[in-house]
Amino acid sequence: MKNTGTRVIPAPPASGKLPRLERVLAVCAHPDDESFGLGAVLAALAHAGTSSNMLCFTCGEASTLGPGTGDLRRIRAGELAAAATVLGMAGTTLLDYPDGRLAAVPVATLAAHAHQHLQLARPDALLVFDEGGITGHPDHCQATAAALTAADLLGLTVVAWAIPDRVAGALNAEFGTAFAGRPPEQINLAVTVDRAAQLKAIACHASQSADNPVLWRRLELLGGTEHLRYLRKKTGAREPTAERALPA
Repeated sequence: MKNTGTRVIPAPPASGKLPRLERVLAVCAHPDDESFGLGAVLAALAHAGTSSNMLCFTCGEASTLGPGTGDLRRIRAGELAAAATVLGMAGTTLLDYPDGRLAAVPVATLAAHAHQHLQLARPDALLVFDEGGITGHPDHCQATAAALTAADLLGLTVVAWAIPDRVAGALNAEFGTAFAGRPPEQINLAVTVDRAAQLKAIACHASQSADNPVLWRRLELLGGTEHLRYLRKKTGAREPTAERALPA
């Protein structure tokens, strides 16, 4: 990871283990979400023997990162395929809803795609971005809303990748971003991860990672720990309040 020359905020002691899962469906908005955000968790699941698939709603054609040349739909589809292989994913499905305008697509329409994949793949759980989209991106929020709607129809567990509020606060102060973090009492699992596969997957997304200081600073701040929340359990109920938090 790149050295920004700024102080790294100490992370809390890692605790908890990833749940034992046979199959997972990751539901994301853009190519690179599976690597930049979920990469370390997906790699850890693959190492534990979990089979993972991904449903991605857009081709990421509206991105302003990178040189801005070439057909981004084609480029980013190729990057996603390469990254998925690095992360040990069983397969990916890339849809072509409008990048940057996913919030205009009805949640029910997107949930129907997710529901179809759930019926085919029969996963034990869904893996998504936290509510609030991590960065506040409306596309991320809509993808998670669609996943939750589909999961509720089948009573499936939904695990969300989250970031601590201390990391969100540091990023927002340094870059003027709008990251949405969570206090410790809202984090169910703080899992120690090996980022080697994630970093290789990120490198596959060359159009998006070469000039992305926020990404590298976030990874620096997180160190070797990723944080997860349960948005749904198998009963379809919402995550308990802090007073009834699930055991790690």
